[in-house]
Amino acid sequence: MRPGQKHFVYILTNRNRNVLYIGVTNNLKRRIIEHENGLDNGFSKKYNCNYLIYYEEFTSINFAIKREKELKGWRREKKDNLIKSKNPQFSFLNKTLKRQ
Repeated sequence: MRPGQKHFVYILTNRNRNVLYIGVTNNLKRRIIEHENGLDNGFSKKYNCNYLIYYEEFTSINFAIKREKELKGWRREKKDNLIKSKNPQFSFLNKTLKRQ
């Protein structure tokens, strides 16, 4: 791992915002583009989870993985409240992220 390496836990949803996908990556922009282009053959592709609605940044992959597992264990209501704390409208953040 490179010093200063960033890691991200992120939450995607589908167009109707009724399915959530939680993942971890070391390159959030690249990973979102992969999801948008259907390069992931798993859950997110099956349920069309291509829209970024939340993310957290970490300097340790171990902390990021721990947080991902924690969020995956939460009930939907708790996840929704977390998302609303930073993104009250559940806005799609894909374009905003790409401009950064």
